[in-house]
This record gives sequence, C-alpha cells and structure tokens, in this order.
Amino acid sequence: MVATPAFDEWGRICFFQAMNEAIARFQRMLQENPENELTRFSLGKAFFDQGDYASAREHLAQAVASRPDWMAAQILVARCELNLGQNEAARVSLERALDLARKQGHVGPLAQVEELLRQLNASKA
Repeated sequence: MVATPAFDEWGRICFFQAMNEAIARFQRMLQENPENELTRFSLGKAFFDQGDYASAREHLAQAVASRPDWMAAQILVARCELNLGQNEAARVSLERALDLARKQGHVGPLAQVEELLRQLNASKA
C-alpha cells in the first residue's frame, strides 16, 4: 500500500491525539504519586516523542536526579539538549551516558552515545 498525503496527515493527527492522551494520563498519574520515577520518565518520553524537548528535558532530568544510574533517561536528556541547541550541556550528558553504558555493559546504547558524541564533535569543527 502506498501512503497518500491525506493518509500521512491522518496518521499524524492520530499520533498527536494519542500522545496528548498519554501525556494527560501520565500527568494525572504523577499528580497522584509525584515520586514515581517510571511515570516521570514516561511523561518525559511522551513529551520527547511529541517534540516538546523543553518539557521532556525537565521531566527526564528529574528522573535522572532520582536515579543517577538510569542510562536510558540520561541519553534522552542529552538528546533533548541537542534538539534545544544546548550542545555543551548535551556533551556533559552524553559523557555521563557513555560512562553508564560502559559500566553497565550496554553495547547498543554505547554505540548510540558514541555516534551522538561524534556528530556533536563534528558539528563543533
């Protein structure tokens, strides 16, 4: 099946509606239990997926603050910072994520972080 522009637009509408519903659900859950790290991470990830990098970074940074060894959250913080043009903050976050990936033995995320650092360094040159 070949996607048509109307179908693509409908898919985007459905995606954003689903994301808005997920964000509202996670916000309610977080109000009920503000200390729930997974809910905070999920809310941050939903904002990230929607392209709201400032809101995503806020929640993901809080998740990292409560669990400093949370590598996936640290990588998403860095990706938010990259998307916000905060390259030096992103470099610090990526270096933390790199250290976590090495210590935790995560090969896939390690390669992802190394590539993001390469791209960041190349853009600086």
